[in-house]
Amino acid sequence: MFTWFHKLASPPYFYLLAERLVPWFAWASLLIILAGLYGGLWLAPPDYQQGDGFRIIYIHVPSAWMSMFAYAVMAVAAAIGLIWRMKLAHAVSAAAAPLGASFAFLALVTGSLWGKPMWGTYWVWDARLTSELILLFLYVGYIALNQAFEDQRTGDRASAILTLVGSVNLPIIHYSVQWWNTLHQGPTVFVGTGSDIAPGMLVPLLVMIAGFMLYFAAFVMKRIQVEVLRRERNTNWVQELIDKP
Repeated sequence: MFTWFHKLASPPYFYLLAERLVPWFAWASLLIILAGLYGGLWLAPPDYQQGDGFRIIYIHVPSAWMSMFAYAVMAVAAAIGLIWRMKLAHAVSAAAAPLGASFAFLALVTGSLWGKPMWGTYWVWDARLTSELILLFLYVGYIALNQAFEDQRTGDRASAILTLVGSVNLPIIHYSVQWWNTLHQGPTVFVGTGSDIAPGMLVPLLVMIAGFMLYFAAFVMKRIQVEVLRRERNTNWVQELIDKP
């Protein structure tokens, strides 16, 4: 297992592996997201309180989930990069950050669009919304800090430390609706061993989450490839790859 782990951490090996996997993840994500949208926008019944306005959850919830998932991936990669000094781990963090920031921004925008008809305003300093906004700032801070140093290794270490410190925000986002009295609705997808959402509404939501995860996998791999080529541009294997007809 450890041999496979170290082999996977090799930039040339991962680059070639990603080249084979990206198309599969990309096409699968497209098909699953289309199926989830069809189920959520056309097949799912209207909510008894919110009517058709609830359907924004099929974009909002997967985006919010992926904004946290992407940051968790960055935190794990940052720890691996700092502890085992694996160069590829820092490339994973650098590749995931812009995608995570995009998911966080989309979650905030869709949440605001939902909040206007439900709360009467686009924004409130709610615990869940505020902690999600902080997550977006952490993404932006990571990107800026990682590119602020001429020495890439210094930037990687500094941004990895920021990522690990910022990871304390993830449980705050998750449990904010339980720890504080907020306007944001509480957990409904998984409550104990069941769900408060009707199956006809829940299944498309889970399908959309799966589609977003596959989308993230496809595009983060492609971004890692680009990041690896940038970082390894002076190595022999990259030169051989460029010279290959």
